Amino acid sequence: MVEAGTQSNGSVDSCAPSPTSPMPPTAATGAGCDLVTVPARQGLEAVDILRRGAADAVGPVLHDDGGDTLGFVVPAGTAAGWDVPGSTCTRTDGRGLRLAPERPVEGSDWLVPPGEADLTTDPAVLRRALGEAARMIQAADSCS
Repeated sequence: MVEAGTQSNGSVDSCAPSPTSPMPPTAATGAGCDLVTVPARQGLEAVDILRRGAADAVGPVLHDDGGDTLGFVVPAGTAAGWDVPGSTCTRTDGRGLRLAPERPVEGSDWLVPPGEADLTTDPAVLRRALGEAARMIQAADSCS
């Protein structure tokens, strides 16, 4: 998974959109982002839940090449109050994650690339989707 808050390719990347990214001008004013990391199964369910909900409810989502985790881009400051069991939220301080359609860092890629999504996922909406996903997984696992 992406190691948020680290350097990649020898340079400090920004959590703001890249100059070549097809993001709207309002996205360029973003002050950074945090990254919520969850197990892939729960994350994929949450992406489906978010996409079935309100339009543009899901922001960019990363996956690791091993398929173990997903990372949801959320607004800066989310990490300070994040307390959802089974997930972590890492403060990036605008480092280590580049919101561009290209591969963000080695060992990861975009599931939902920037430009096809909102700038970030609303933390409250993500919290509800992760909770619903966890309940769905628990129910499915208890039936087998």
